[in-house]
Amino acid sequence: MSDQHSHQNFETRAIHAGNTADPLTGAVVPPIYQVSTYKQDGVGGLRGGYEYSRSANPTRTALEENLAALEGGRRGLAFASGLAAEDCLLRTLLAPGDHVVIPNDAYGGTFRLFAKVVERWGVDFSVANTSDIDSVRDAVNDRTKLIWVETPSNPLLGITDIEAVAGVARQAGVKLVVDNTFASPYLQQPLALGADVVVHSLTKYMGGHSDVVGGALVTADEALGEELAYHQNAMGAVAGPFDSWIVLRGIKTLAVRMDRHSENATKIVEMLTQHPKVTQVLYPGLPEHPGHEVAAKQMRSFGGMISFRVEGGEEAAVEVCNRAQLFTLGESLGGVESLIEHPGRMTHASVAGSALEVPADLVRLSVGIENVEDLLADLRQALG
Repeated sequence: MSDQHSHQNFETRAIHAGNTADPLTGAVVPPIYQVSTYKQDGVGGLRGGYEYSRSANPTRTALEENLAALEGGRRGLAFASGLAAEDCLLRTLLAPGDHVVIPNDAYGGTFRLFAKVVERWGVDFSVANTSDIDSVRDAVNDRTKLIWVETPSNPLLGITDIEAVAGVARQAGVKLVVDNTFASPYLQQPLALGADVVVHSLTKYMGGHSDVVGGALVTADEALGEELAYHQNAMGAVAGPFDSWIVLRGIKTLAVRMDRHSENATKIVEMLTQHPKVTQVLYPGLPEHPGHEVAAKQMRSFGGMISFRVEGGEEAAVEVCNRAQLFTLGESLGGVESLIEHPGRMTHASVAGSALEVPADLVRLSVGIENVEDLLADLRQALG
């Protein structure tokens, strides 16, 4: 994060970091540099360091500077998707024979990357309950290079004490990676709590409008940032200029959106906990949630993601999803519109039969920013 923005509050950084006025016209929004290559002033005479847009693009640079500022990091890198960011990170830091600790509740695509791609490369992994520090410590061995954490987790809304796991990582001499997608940097700052790298699917809350796919890495260590940037260029799965511009635009309203997501989710949780057909509500804002105290300590508020279980098993859960009308049945999350899904058959189908398999009666909500009374009415009719 540049010194220019280090003293500013989050909302100000979200709007101004990386968003310098265009020097040619004074345009207050950075232009979309839809260009592949750049004129050189003589061989090697680069203007601003730009030579080819896979290596660097001014619109992507603006986004990457903004991401670093929001997470309190030294280097931000933007990718074509969240999984592209994860792939770059893993291939930068790991080699055949290495070992990773992953959570027992993780995004299905992350598990697929480890189980179907990275493992074939000779990297193995152990599954741990990252909410239990002893479980994490026991999973680390002499080949471990990374501990991977999602908090809140997807889709069971588990909470991991980032600071405590960072202590385990330091003691073991390994790096801690935190997927901060569910919280966003507005609600949670993993680098300040001891994480080495933060991962984002920019598709979700950062973009915020279900109109872009992207991913990001942010690190507090300049040298690690340079190493990741080298691999980003060498591997090439970069965010395009238009996608970068769309995410930058979304980030400007991140703070106000997250406040509304959290406010709406709190009211929906109140209704769900009292509904006779709901057997369990998973939300870190509930005092009975096992991670509530940790979440209250490390998060600004509890976010817009809710999971709940219903009477009647899998078919009943599927029917709730099918009957919803205002809640759109679809994968993904973090947009201004509310979404509903059945994780077992949708986002987490890839973990079926594994240690990460999710309950069949589980429904996941991404609570949007609509009027909450309309959302409550829709859920009541969907539950029957």
